[in-house]
Amino acid sequence: MDDSKYIEILVKSVEQLSDMNSLKDLFHQHEDGTPLPSGKILNEIIELARAIIFPGYYGENSVNSRTVQYSLGVKVERMFDLLVEQVEAGLSFNCKTCVQYNRVKAKEIASELIARLPEIRRVLATDVIAAYNGDPAAEDYGEIISCYPVIKALVNYRLAHELFLLGVPLIPRIISEMAHSETGIDIHPGATIGEYFTIDHGTGVVIGATCIIGNNVKLYQGVTLGAKSFPLDKDGNPIKGIPRHPILEDDVVVYSNASILGRITIGRGAVIGANVWVTQDVEPEAKRANKIK
Repeated sequence: MDDSKYIEILVKSVEQLSDMNSLKDLFHQHEDGTPLPSGKILNEIIELARAIIFPGYYGENSVNSRTVQYSLGVKVERMFDLLVEQVEAGLSFNCKTCVQYNRVKAKEIASELIARLPEIRRVLATDVIAAYNGDPAAEDYGEIISCYPVIKALVNYRLAHELFLLGVPLIPRIISEMAHSETGIDIHPGATIGEYFTIDHGTGVVIGATCIIGNNVKLYQGVTLGAKSFPLDKDGNPIKGIPRHPILEDDVVVYSNASILGRITIGRGAVIGANVWVTQDVEPEAKRANKIK
């Protein structure tokens, strides 16, 4: 059988796919020593972080009070080494001409993130309490930590948020999208979320980049904290970097499939009912169950 016609098709396709005009804005040209961050390694970092924050629930299950310090020491050292490598790759994504500087900066950022892990654990402990108190079906904290998607999503978010604050490019979004794929919860790493936060069920929740969420806030599945249509500049391009997502003050509850859009404020203690559309400020302690235009 003559395969020459198939070879010709393949060669022609490769030539077309390699055409630089077709690759405009779609081609990341790697320099020596500057690869993109690795999803596989970032996943290992997340698994290590979960095992460090909740020892015995993630990672090996043989850890006990006698071995916990050694176990955490091994994991923290491994996490640091992987973080340095990945943060350097993230920094190099934006600056391919300063490789040596990126290595030094990556070590500074990785060590700073490790230093913040105790505080991240403290805040996540409040999220576990909120999830337990908010769900009468929950038997104990262990069930919340082991099973509830909100905790997995929040570990990713709270790590990604710190990396976002530390100025790391690309990696925070990768980490948040990993949680999105795993849990169905989409939290932008730029969002600011207080303590005792929980999401019941979780699937379909979207929290935008400039959201500010206070303490003791509870969302249900399908809630969108999003933006309205974007303002455009004089050339017709979306204006980026402006506050465009809601502010939820302390003690707010938002029921399933509600959409809260734009830079509006939901006052302290307000309750937003299911399936409503909110585009105006809501007063503290108010209850909204009808569509707001």
